[in-house]
Amino acid sequence: MRRPGPLPPSPEETESVQAPTSRRRVVDEPRDPVELHGVPPEHSAAADGVAGEPEGLEGLTARDVWRAARARRKRLRAEIRRFTQRSRRRRLIWLGALGALVLLVGGSVIAAYSPLFAVEKITVAGASSLDPATIEAALEGQIGTPLALVDESEVKAALIAFPLIETYALEARPPHDLTVRIVERTPIGVIESDAGYTLVDAAGVALSTTAEQPAGQPVLHVDGGIDSDAFESVGLVVRSVPADVREALVEVTASTVDDVTLRLSSGLTVVWGSAEESVEKARTLVAAMAANPGASRIDVSSPDVVVAG
Repeated sequence: MRRPGPLPPSPEETESVQAPTSRRRVVDEPRDPVELHGVPPEHSAAADGVAGEPEGLEGLTARDVWRAARARRKRLRAEIRRFTQRSRRRRLIWLGALGALVLLVGGSVIAAYSPLFAVEKITVAGASSLDPATIEAALEGQIGTPLALVDESEVKAALIAFPLIETYALEARPPHDLTVRIVERTPIGVIESDAGYTLVDAAGVALSTTAEQPAGQPVLHVDGGIDSDAFESVGLVVRSVPADVREALVEVTASTVDDVTLRLSSGLTVVWGSAEESVEKARTLVAAMAANPGASRIDVSSPDVVVAG
């Protein structure tokens, strides 16, 4: 026997079923749009009571909407945290690197100015005529001073006592060594006076004075003295002559910049002229001396036309 179908619902039952939906709409209408942020379109439409709501949302309540919105906000916050964690991580890495750099630089500066890098040994380089030990003894006041705090004015004051020093340079060699590199002045001859023989360089700086003429140093006879243009020309010429000629040089005379004359120990007189073209004149003189070994006078004032006699 066939079972009869179910009876249609009564009006009371229909009203009881539809009532929650009406109540839901009344409750959902004043919902704050902020709370519905991120809720899917079908939920929002159902909450606002828009006609033609999707099928299957008849049983949706305000609590369901609130839960969906809260879940959506949680997902958004999680996404924000995920992206901001990367920027925070990069920021922390940069801050850590900057901090390490500051610590390194600051530690190096503090160490450089501390007794950990104090001067314990002074070395003089470049001295030939001077005694390095004498110069090192004059600089003993810098022993115990941090390398970064070595007073150059005090070093200069100590080196002034050595006229033969033309220039100098300080080199710090951590942790405890200080090197002083000097360039000595090159003497060009002596000037004879009542006080004796004064050794001078090309700039006219007096290097020393002795009662006897120093060996290997020619006597300079220059009109106008060390402050004249003729003396400057003599200095340039003496520093340009070949080494073997320089060793045999015994006298240099000049009254103007254009008539520098040299006299060698062999008796040979060399008319050099001015300091111009000194390199060419030096080559010409060597060739002329080799070609004329018995000559007593060689004129190289014009290197293109040599006169030997």
